[in-house]
Amino acid sequence: MRRELQPMDRCLWAGPEQIYTDYHDTEWGVPERDGRALWEKLVLDGFQAGLSWITILKKRDSFRTAFQGFHPEVIASWGEAEVQRLLADPGIIRHRGKIEATITNARAYLEIGDFSAFCWSYVDGAPLQPRYARQSDVPPSTPLSERFSRDLKKAGFRFCGPTIVYAWMEACGLVNDHVVTCHRHGPCAALGGAPPAPS
Repeated sequence: MRRELQPMDRCLWAGPEQIYTDYHDTEWGVPERDGRALWEKLVLDGFQAGLSWITILKKRDSFRTAFQGFHPEVIASWGEAEVQRLLADPGIIRHRGKIEATITNARAYLEIGDFSAFCWSYVDGAPLQPRYARQSDVPPSTPLSERFSRDLKKAGFRFCGPTIVYAWMEACGLVNDHVVTCHRHGPCAALGGAPPAPS
């Protein structure tokens, strides 16, 4: 019989709402290797600035609809007409600066080329495994996220400060910040190997 998980078996932030628990248990910290998905998550973390992640999580499907699947090749060509459409969409965060930054970030994504390889190069291809014992030990940013943030800004990205970048690195599994007592720490660590070399 499967043991019922207790609150201490998860990272402290994972709850109490089911959508948050499910996100923690199935997605957060799983290494993401798809460049488009990495970009989408970075954009959504940018929209989170000044808000809580659960606000974005509840609107994520609406964001995906409004931004037509978050395909940078599509969004890079958008202009004021699309900005106005998005500002009128109650299903998303209607913030002009963040909407315009998404278009700018799509163009920066295309300039980089292989966005997945670019991102994973910062951790030498495999997730960092810091093994924090307590939630209070987990930093809001690190020297690495500060460097990563600076490089993204140089590449033309906006809404990508060190704290946003570190939260995104955690979410995308570039760093495994599930605390060691969390039931997801071990499984995410097991997924952390570097991808196979191209044949």
